[in-house]
Amino acid sequence: MKVIIDLCVVPLGVGVSVSKYVAACHEIINQAGLKSELHAYGTNIEGEWDQVFGVVKTCHERIHEMGAPRITTTIKAGTRIDRDQTMADKVASVREKV
Repeated sequence: MKVIIDLCVVPLGVGVSVSKYVAACHEIINQAGLKSELHAYGTNIEGEWDQVFGVVKTCHERIHEMGAPRITTTIKAGTRIDRDQTMADKVASVREKV
């Protein structure tokens, strides 16, 4: 089953800047070959359910390896079975109406 998620991973106990942890997660997402879009407060990711959520787990593992003692993550997930839809399709649908 395909899924699109909005992922926000926040390492705790590492100071104010978290950009190096976000960059580490993006490296993991890219290595997995998943489509993603970075935005100011998270990342949209699309792909097969198990692969997408496997990437989330790997991000947690990597961030802990980097020294973060705690992580809080917010995930919004959406699936459709009536038709295929990508992140780009969703954005284009709104842009054509604006």
